[in-house]
Amino acid sequence: MTDAIGKATSVPVALSAIAGDAKGLLAPFEKELIDLLQALVQTNSTAIPPDGCETDAQKVLLNFLNSHGIPAELYELGFLKNSSHPCVRHDRNYSGRHNLIARLKGTGTGRSLMLSGHMDTVPAGRSEWNHSPWSGLIADGRLYGRGSYDMKGGLVAAFAVIVALKESGIRLRGDLMCESVIDEEWGGGGGTLAGRLRGDIADACIIPEPTDLAVFRASRGGYFIDIEVTAGDPESYFSKEEVISPAVPMGRLLGWIDTWSTRRKGVDRRETYQSFSDPAPVQVLALQANSFDSDVPWSVPLVARVRLYFQFLPHEDVPGVIAEIRESFDEFCRNDSFFDPPLLGHELDANHDLTTTLSRSVSSVLGTGPVVTAAEYPCDAFLNQLYFGMPTLIFGPRGAGPHNANEYVEVKSVLQTAEILLATTMEWCE
Repeated sequence: MTDAIGKATSVPVALSAIAGDAKGLLAPFEKELIDLLQALVQTNSTAIPPDGCETDAQKVLLNFLNSHGIPAELYELGFLKNSSHPCVRHDRNYSGRHNLIARLKGTGTGRSLMLSGHMDTVPAGRSEWNHSPWSGLIADGRLYGRGSYDMKGGLVAAFAVIVALKESGIRLRGDLMCESVIDEEWGGGGGTLAGRLRGDIADACIIPEPTDLAVFRASRGGYFIDIEVTAGDPESYFSKEEVISPAVPMGRLLGWIDTWSTRRKGVDRRETYQSFSDPAPVQVLALQANSFDSDVPWSVPLVARVRLYFQFLPHEDVPGVIAEIRESFDEFCRNDSFFDPPLLGHELDANHDLTTTLSRSVSSVLGTGPVVTAAEYPCDAFLNQLYFGMPTLIFGPRGAGPHNANEYVEVKSVLQTAEILLATTMEWCE
């Protein structure tokens, strides 16, 4: 294998044996796991704030676990509305939405591990798919559909671990918890936060988000800003009065955004994000003034809107940078902008026991040195690590197209992810 700074190391014989055991323990369930993934992709679990429809998919997973004699708990998240935790999104509706958790008790003398993933997906979007986004079609080793890559493939791999251990009769010294949460998309984090607040905490956590089988030991933070610009009086159209389109000052604002994009490229990258050409992106996610649709009359729009996405590195003073950004664009805002709680970054040391354990398992299963790097996206890892003291890594399968049309996950990589997570669990919890 190759460690975090590129030195060649050997794979211990005992660990190679564990990896072999993991493959053997999972082999009887491979078809079931692929069938489960298809069923989950075929079950719509879209979240559109403030709501989400994840429970039907959670029940598919629950039935799979129960068929293997694994008791699992579905619990509602409505209690979050009464929480004073700073990361609670009070603009979200959690009533009637459910997390799922399954536990495999150890003997009580080993370290515990949490495998945590999200069941909610973004909508299918307006772009044309080659097949239905809910098809679960398998072609050329790829399983297609919304959520296949982000992140139902990783969820299946995680829950495969608890099934393999339960069916084998192996009892580890440490507890294993597998959870499927909701409200991760759209900068949520409500499902993860609910699990931690109710006491579901382990000595470490792995999130099987898509990583293309690389070990992500850090993630960026993120912050969404919506800005509205209004100008002129559209009611004066076809008159002698000047009518200013809000798209014009919006154009000037886009120039301001570009200066911030350049500015953020100069942020201190430190070791973790040193190889990233754009370590802290400033991205325009949406831009709107009027529509080209044939049913929209030719007229000056009422308002122009832009949605910005600022990302931050784990070591930055996020509130300080946000204050600087807001001060910088206040002169452009004609109406109040609304601000959501920021997503923070997280970073786990390259030499942490969890990092080295997962890296060894990757090397043993894949037969190549692991890639240990950082995530190019934010997620809810920071909630586990920064607020609840759970060292957290991100590791998941290969695929493409998250949040876009024709999303897919490579089926082989889902099974490989399961083997690696199982081998890691068997070493970590012993």
